[in-house]
Amino acid sequence: MSGLSETERLGLKKILSLMTTGDLMSLSDTVTNKVIVVENVSEAMETILSFSRNAEELLKRRKVQRDMIFKYLAKEGVMMPPNSDKHQLVKRTLELWSSAQVDDTVTRRPRASDSRDIKEGFDPLVLAHQFCQWFFQLLNSQNPSLGQQPQEWGPQHFWPDVRLQLASRAAIEQRDELQGAEVVSLRLLALTRGERLLFCPNLEPHGLKALASPHGLVLVGVAGTIHRDSACLGIFEQIFGLIRLPLDKNSWKIKFIKLKIRGQDALPGMEVTAPALSYTSSELQHLCNS
Repeated sequence: MSGLSETERLGLKKILSLMTTGDLMSLSDTVTNKVIVVENVSEAMETILSFSRNAEELLKRRKVQRDMIFKYLAKEGVMMPPNSDKHQLVKRTLELWSSAQVDDTVTRRPRASDSRDIKEGFDPLVLAHQFCQWFFQLLNSQNPSLGQQPQEWGPQHFWPDVRLQLASRAAIEQRDELQGAEVVSLRLLALTRGERLLFCPNLEPHGLKALASPHGLVLVGVAGTIHRDSACLGIFEQIFGLIRLPLDKNSWKIKFIKLKIRGQDALPGMEVTAPALSYTSSELQHLCNS
């Protein structure tokens, strides 16, 4: 019988719920060798989970299509390159489930003002990793092409005088500089909800940097790819300035953002699958002190 963990069961239920009723019934027949007759979708799902030896075996079934796994990962805040094959998606899904961090925070990230850090021996890189997972899951959830319920986006995640510097280079170069929580929040929202962009951050060491100033500012720098539907449009680099709320040592809001976007045509010969952050530590230090 099934050797699935509770985390795997919950994840597989979400993936199975993306299947048509016909495919679900057919998969139940395949898994049980038609020994068990099911009456409805709920019974089919439970039967499939009970008779699957492990999560990998079930994910590799033909009826569990690549696009279902891709959509599941996106809803969980794990953005994969759109050209990822099924094998890569299965591997990433199993990693997600086996990770010690897979708990409620995977599906329900805290608000920016709730981002947690280690009180003793504070590590800015730990905060940077947690913040980027939270921020990009929240921002991407506003994209209607994902077909998911948007999470709570708004000016509450920013300091009132937050600044946004946006530089975009594709066929033409555009620059925006905005100030104020409401207008910055709306401008970023326009990228995902309006332009239907998906941001896929590279949280590996070469794509993520962090620095803390003695004055309480934490700089987070991250690189990644930008997608629309199945097309990779280019890469982005984003620098966040984070400051704690004065009455809560575990709460942070965004003080400033520098966002650079480069389209594919502005990247001759560059590998865009896992871009590295081009800012050096000394450049980040300069930003920290300015």
